[in-house]
Amino acid sequence: MKMSVRRFISKQIKQTFPNNALHTYCKIQTLSNIRLLSSTTASNHKKRNVFRVLDGTISKTSAINNNNANFEKLSKLHEQFSKVASAGGGKKAIERHTIKQKKMLVTERLKHLLDDDADFLELSMFAGLQMEYGDIPRAGIITGIGKVHGKWCLVVANDATVKGGTVYPITLQKQLRAQEIAEQNHLPTVYVIESGGAFLPLQSQIFNDGGRTFYNEAVMSSQGIPQIAIVCGNCTAGGAYVPTMADEAVMIHKKGYIFLGGPPLVQAATGEIVTAEDLGGATLHCSVSGCTDYFAEDEAEALELGRDIIATLNITMNDNTTTISEEPLYDPGELPGLVNTDNQMDIYKVISRITDGSRFHEFKTKFGDTLVTGFAHVHGQLVGVVASNGELTEPAADKGAHFVQMCGERSIPLVFLQNTDGEDSTVTNGLKNGDKLRAQAKLMSVVSTSPVPKITFIVGNGVGPVSYIMGGKAVSPHFLFCWPNAMIGLTEPQVVAQEICASKESLSTEDQAKIYEKCNKESTAFYGASRMWNDGIVLPQDTRQVLRQCLSITRAYRPIQPVQAPVIRM
Repeated sequence: MKMSVRRFISKQIKQTFPNNALHTYCKIQTLSNIRLLSSTTASNHKKRNVFRVLDGTISKTSAINNNNANFEKLSKLHEQFSKVASAGGGKKAIERHTIKQKKMLVTERLKHLLDDDADFLELSMFAGLQMEYGDIPRAGIITGIGKVHGKWCLVVANDATVKGGTVYPITLQKQLRAQEIAEQNHLPTVYVIESGGAFLPLQSQIFNDGGRTFYNEAVMSSQGIPQIAIVCGNCTAGGAYVPTMADEAVMIHKKGYIFLGGPPLVQAATGEIVTAEDLGGATLHCSVSGCTDYFAEDEAEALELGRDIIATLNITMNDNTTTISEEPLYDPGELPGLVNTDNQMDIYKVISRITDGSRFHEFKTKFGDTLVTGFAHVHGQLVGVVASNGELTEPAADKGAHFVQMCGERSIPLVFLQNTDGEDSTVTNGLKNGDKLRAQAKLMSVVSTSPVPKITFIVGNGVGPVSYIMGGKAVSPHFLFCWPNAMIGLTEPQVVAQEICASKESLSTEDQAKIYEKCNKESTAFYGASRMWNDGIVLPQDTRQVLRQCLSITRAYRPIQPVQAPVIRM
């Protein structure tokens, strides 16, 4: 009897797919087709760039040429400061350190410690220059962030060619700021130590906050932030606590010494004559006291041991090296030409020379337009941009608070481009003043409590209370940099000078000129950088590169923090 075609096919299917497996097979095939379709669709979406391209075109006018000429003077001043900072303690001190004592310079030590010193983000390079007590190049220490075995680490390294490595008040400020950055970003911290202790003539300015460095070291260690010390020279007085409190410490034979008081002090107090090696050398502390853990024959071995310690930390870094990046369509080298002598600039043209592909997704374009807010990518990293574009009005502050809250909700880092002026005090309408104050206070609260990294560039003026709101030092940004043209202060320097001159009688024209000159000098970015008001001066054309490093650093060990409140729409 002939079998029908339908029955034949049915029989074959049952033999091929026993136990009702046909349904499962069909389901798998359907899901595969859906996934294939989704993959194709996703691939097509990936090919489309997100966000619109900004119009960053500029015409080569005489104004642009004048701006470039003015900025050239600032660039030369930046170069002069860099030379003084890089010279350390001078030729004689360097020769004594390298030839007589046969030690590496601090910059050489960093080259041995880091994977690539070219990718080292140095902080506060100009700190200590033109201080009331003289030049202290780099404040006597180099601080910065670099990679060791691929892991971002913060390094604090004494420069013993500068005043013998003694600690000045500005040295202490610089070290405390470095520790603050390490704690904010959860960065393993490496102390490369060679210090003669506090500079005693200025001890009254050092003593109270001096112990804070040890407190910070203990607190960071308790938070799981590794603290590593490499003793390359003298480590005396209070500085002796740094390696002793570290998680792990390396010490160099016949080069590194740890003691509260050195041989001269011991002899003066007890009459006993003792060598530095017997009192606090590597043999004693590695084999008897146990204050240090690793014995090194020379500096190269000590720094290699430091690298090995980092390799044992067993920490995972959030890596974004596979993220696709896109260069701006407009040349960052054109940024100096956008800044006029009054620090006024088209902020959209600035943004177009910093973001990937010059793309920017603006939020609330037509509302509160004196504050520009929106999303962009920088080297593939999504960021929220908050940029000054005039007076911070009530609508602008409301918009800013809304936007900053959204970025906190979505765990998006904030980039502030600050250019603030003194507030307009001519408004006589009490209600209008009150509404503006309320909105600004709200934005201040939101920025202060935002759980995401804040990276600030003062691209123009950082003047008045609004400077605090726009990611200023008062709200503890993760990083704060200035362009060389930045002007910083409670109000404009000419206003300060006018008030001072008005309060004094019978001032000569010459005396008035000196007051104006002093006020102008004390409001410059360079004056602020020397006194640790910022984390360094960045040339405009380097902004994107520095921002790339900062974003990578803030992302490296940052957990996603849940937000406990909804976004409030103004």
